[in-house]
Amino acid sequence: MRLPTAIKLHKASKTLELHYGPDEQYRLDAEFLRVHSPSAEVRGHGHPVLQHGKLGVGLSGVEPVGQYALKLIFDDGHDSGLYSWDYLYQLARNHDRLWVEYLAELERAGKSRDPDESVVRLML
Repeated sequence: MRLPTAIKLHKASKTLELHYGPDEQYRLDAEFLRVHSPSAEVRGHGHPVLQHGKLGVGLSGVEPVGQYALKLIFDDGHDSGLYSWDYLYQLARNHDRLWVEYLAELERAGKSRDPDESVVRLML
């Protein structure tokens, strides 16, 4: 289990900064964390529910949960995911791959990151 040595919430930039020692630091934006929430709402009890329209979502709070996780509170009202230390570390280490996969999944589903935008597919 990798425990962060420091955690910083940057509300203005909507990012969570995780330090794992002096040479290993990550910044994860709120949208990335929101769409990868470990909550049942997102994980779908074994059938993941694609999150879309989360561009611009922010983090309004971070709370420790015992010795094993963080509860992230998003400004869209979502607060039910408990991010274990292992899960946070995996998100940080695999950020680039996970983000590319998420964008591809949105494209396949015809969904958008923008909550004010709907993608229309024409059948010509």
